Amino acid sequence: MARDDAWSGEPTRREYLTYGGSVAGGALLAGCLGSDGESADSTTAATDSPTADDGTTTSQEADPYTVSMAPVGEVEFEAVPESWVAYDGGYADMAVALGHADGLNGIGYAGRYYTSVYDELPGVEVPSDALETNPEVRTKEQFYAIDADVHLYDPQMLINWFDWDQSDVDDVSGDVAPFFANLIFRRSDEWHDYRYYTLYEAFEKLAELFQEPERYEAFAELHDEFVASLQHRLPPAEERPEVFLTYEGTTEPETFSPYRLVDAGTSKKQWRDLGVTDALAGTDIENLSTSNRNELDYENLLEIDPDVMLVRGHERKSLAEFRDTVLAYMEDHPVGRELTAVQNGRVYRGGYLYQGPIQNLFLTERAAQQLYPDEFGAVTGDEELFDRQRVADIVNGEF
Repeated sequence: MARDDAWSGEPTRREYLTYGGSVAGGALLAGCLGSDGESADSTTAATDSPTADDGTTTSQEADPYTVSMAPVGEVEFEAVPESWVAYDGGYADMAVALGHADGLNGIGYAGRYYTSVYDELPGVEVPSDALETNPEVRTKEQFYAIDADVHLYDPQMLINWFDWDQSDVDDVSGDVAPFFANLIFRRSDEWHDYRYYTLYEAFEKLAELFQEPERYEAFAELHDEFVASLQHRLPPAEERPEVFLTYEGTTEPETFSPYRLVDAGTSKKQWRDLGVTDALAGTDIENLSTSNRNELDYENLLEIDPDVMLVRGHERKSLAEFRDTVLAYMEDHPVGRELTAVQNGRVYRGGYLYQGPIQNLFLTERAAQQLYPDEFGAVTGDEELFDRQRVADIVNGEF
């Protein structure tokens, strides 16, 4: 598709999906957000739409409805989107959880969308051909070529990370389909000056988008029961380990980018739910962000000396591969070997940067076994802390 043809400005999907207004100021939708930057409540008109056998609303005959989410504000849909593209694995996982895996047409960052969790869920899978064909959807040309019904991207992320202009956002949302998402994996970026959402708040917004309230409620109930069951078994706070979460993607780490567990982003949800103590508490070390790329060396870490180290950037490795490379290198390092976490073998993979509701269940289970093996079983063992079949049943509409 030629650039001039793709960006002619002629609406191609206005009859199907439209914004309730134009995005103003590069961040907020005029008239749809309050003065405090929080989005207005969404409204749904499809109350008497016909339903399929599994209880989901059929998209062909659904009435128009409106969904609201910062920073895009209100977005009107003439029918439930049948095809979608997501920037990160968290939003993709939400769509899969809601039973819409078949609509996946591409991803913004396939390298950080971990689909192996679905292998443990009978009947749940994602179209691998879409991920292989469109593994890094980030340009205007790609959005035009894919021609999806909705883009699960925070448009302000495209502006601040990939040098888009507001006019680029307006072109794609007007000519192809709207953007609908909020970057929620961390809360330390200065440009993100509008409302954040928790994992389940964002998940509920996508449930409104895809008209899947029953699946959302079923997941929320399962999640609440699961987390409560773990929290009931946690040791007293004074007996819990001090945890250092970091990013270092090499197998021979020399420096470490710090994450603060006090940051309320969704990427750290499992650690907060499990009541861990941030090893950086009481220090002036800031969270990794777009503007903060500071790193710590082994001497810095010795001053902190955490009980447990969680190293992100190695999720494609098995536990054994991680221990045979990253941990083995740290054990041989003249300073690294002095760390308490290294001496006790308590250096683990740090979990996904982007996680949705299905992935969060697996990561929370893994985190519980990493931190409290005496209570929940060894992370190398076979003990399961939540019901895989129940998760699969919700995704497949059998609940």
